[in-house]
Amino acid sequence: MFLRAGLLSLALLLASRLLGLLRESLQAAALGATGLADVAILMLTLPDLLTGVLASGALSYVLLPQWAVMTEQARAYTRARLARVMLAAGLLVGALIALAPPLVVQALAPGLGGGAREAAHGALWWSAMAMPLALLAALWTTHLQHRRDFSGMYGANLAVNLAIVGALLLIAFDSGRSVAGPIALLGAGLLLGMCLRLGWLRWRLARPTSAQASPKLGEALAPAPWPRAVVWLWALAGAGLPLLLPVVGRSLASTGGDGALATFNFAWKLIELPLVLAVQLVAALAFPGLASAFAVTGVAPGEVQRARQREALRHAFVLAWVLACAAAAALAGMAPSLAALLFGWGRMAPEAVIEVGLWGRAGAWSLLPQALLAVLSILMASTGRLREAVIIHLGALVLLALLGWLVVGQAARTGALDGARVMWSINAALAIAAAALLWRARDLVAGALHLRDLAPAAATAAGLAFAAASLQPPARLVGFGLALVLAALVLLVAWVCSPALREALRR
Repeated sequence: MFLRAGLLSLALLLASRLLGLLRESLQAAALGATGLADVAILMLTLPDLLTGVLASGALSYVLLPQWAVMTEQARAYTRARLARVMLAAGLLVGALIALAPPLVVQALAPGLGGGAREAAHGALWWSAMAMPLALLAALWTTHLQHRRDFSGMYGANLAVNLAIVGALLLIAFDSGRSVAGPIALLGAGLLLGMCLRLGWLRWRLARPTSAQASPKLGEALAPAPWPRAVVWLWALAGAGLPLLLPVVGRSLASTGGDGALATFNFAWKLIELPLVLAVQLVAALAFPGLASAFAVTGVAPGEVQRARQREALRHAFVLAWVLACAAAAALAGMAPSLAALLFGWGRMAPEAVIEVGLWGRAGAWSLLPQALLAVLSILMASTGRLREAVIIHLGALVLLALLGWLVVGQAARTGALDGARVMWSINAALAIAAAALLWRARDLVAGALHLRDLAPAAATAAGLAFAAASLQPPARLVGFGLALVLAALVLLVAWVCSPALREALRR
């Protein structure tokens, strides 16, 4: 199920994420950890952030299980109808952003100073114009996911990152340092990238696939079922709430003043790359298979079907967990060196680079609960129990807000924000959410989640990370090499000790 997705898909995903990391590195070099960098991050990330909260995950949760049992004609009808909805919703959300930029800034970057805050108000117009394009792209990406066209999915983001990287290069070589110039260039790059991404997705959707069989007589006239409003609401909440946890963390970090949001963002990028390459890659590849295995047919599954479900779920769990452990060991052990390698250039102050490394080291352990949550959320969506995941994620969000209030209160007393505490607050909220969701889904994961599959990788990652963190941080390239060694050792131990991992990789 996983390796059959093809090396090209993995290569495109890797290229997209590495280009995204280059984008962040250029941003650090061109703008540093400053108020202007905070504004740029807010403008560039807002369209895809809102799309993720309002659409991307919800579309997958609702449509993939339904499309698994629909005819091709019904799928085409649903997609065309939703395209109009996405464009209308994008225009509405964009209008709200453009009309109320102070509210957006206060919610997402409350610590911005006066000059940066004024610049942010103007920058959000670019984000508003990008919203319809981002929401339509989310729908088309979901259809490619249903087709298992992972090359098309992952290749789309290359366009956005290429356009923004080009804008950052222009800023880096520009001798002028006015606020309007960099923001205008980045805004134009954002819109260009969004248009290029839509063009790529449209081209991939037009390609015929083996799944597009000729409709049978009368099939084109068959009514296409439309998900009920309550289904969409639960899917929106189930997909959006997990994405809000790092958003709340970023907002809390922003209270540290100009540049604090950028510092948190760079630290989270250290975590986000392996999160996408490891955890979310496995989840994306596993979702169509899990949706098919757990598709509700109105008939109780037989023993053969239950065995298929357990196997698909066990493989998804072990792959996501082992890859998350390998990435956590590498990051927690070598975060200072990796931060210096990626962000220690240009206008980035040395003390900001040190903070990025410390914050990233703490946040690396969020990968483990996120691995479990990614698979469990798919499972609950595929079995019609998404509301349980929603309630648990809502509780985690409330917990993070309470922990963040304590951290911000301490910062007010000491005069300095401890970003590592913000990261550990996120870790705690995610871990409690994963434990609660595992308990609620215990009837579904019985026989699919085994301690012997997960413990070797976790124990090895913790031991290696602790040993590496106790040493003096090595030079940049040496630290990068050691990070690869740490990850490889975790993978090797898991391969030797976990038969389920070997089975999953052979499929």
